[in-house]
Amino acid sequence: MAETDISIPSGPIQLRGTLAADGHAPGPAALLISGSGPIDRDSNTKRLRLDVMRQLAEHLTASGIASLRYDKRGVGASQGDYLSTGFHDNISDARAALHLLRSRPEVDAKQVMVVGHSEGALIASDLAADDDLAGVVLLAGAARNGKEVISWLSRKVARLLPKPAQGIMKVFRQYFVRTHSKRLDRIEQSSDDVIRIQFVKLNAKWFREFMTFDPAEALRQAAGPVLAITGSKDIQVDPADVDLMEEVVSTPFTGHVVDDLTHLPRREPGQPSLGNYKKQARRSIDPRVGRLITDWATAILGSDRAKQHP
Repeated sequence: MAETDISIPSGPIQLRGTLAADGHAPGPAALLISGSGPIDRDSNTKRLRLDVMRQLAEHLTASGIASLRYDKRGVGASQGDYLSTGFHDNISDARAALHLLRSRPEVDAKQVMVVGHSEGALIASDLAADDDLAGVVLLAGAARNGKEVISWLSRKVARLLPKPAQGIMKVFRQYFVRTHSKRLDRIEQSSDDVIRIQFVKLNAKWFREFMTFDPAEALRQAAGPVLAITGSKDIQVDPADVDLMEEVVSTPFTGHVVDDLTHLPRREPGQPSLGNYKKQARRSIDPRVGRLITDWATAILGSDRAKQHP
């Protein structure tokens, strides 16, 4: 897999990314959009190396599909300030990256798809209305607005807390959910891009825009095929949202809820937990995810060259 570092102009800033290709041109390609947080082009942060997009790039290249992945604003080699960046700024950056990918000589502009993970899946939902996209992949995506997603997450995590003393834990769970609700209320009532809550700086602009974004409404406008993959043990988005996506998407839709798959996406045979994330991240992403994406992509792209790859 040959990789080229490239610059992506997005308004007044320059993002940096990696174009991965097998050297043949022009051919099919995928824009890879990472999840939330200060994520670099490989889906890594200083505290947690998920490596999702680098590994997906390898899967795609092995199937004859080039890819572009990039550092988010203010992360890695990209310009800008991460904390003051909004959710809609991230959508604009993805559109800029998509425009650049289509312009590359290695790429057939009519055979470009988008693959988004977590927040990236929400952004991919917004891009799905693009008539020129060959398809969209939603990996660990949601079909509800961000406020509902955060509320579901807080309830889910609270239920997964240890249960050594049911009475005490019941009170704690109520406190856990109520505390999150109060923090969301404060963010919603703010108007600054960045605020402090308990001495921690938060990207309030991003949260406000994320909480009101409706991916289901965006997916109603989808112009091409959609693939949705969520794990049965995802505790950040509701696996049942795959069914909601199928209800609103009018174009060809393929949905999978993969057994024992977590949000990362790794296989977890035991109880899912945020506390297990670092342990899970030491393993590679589940090979079932790569196969589902590349098999679907090869079929919808209709590339003879892609089909010839093992």
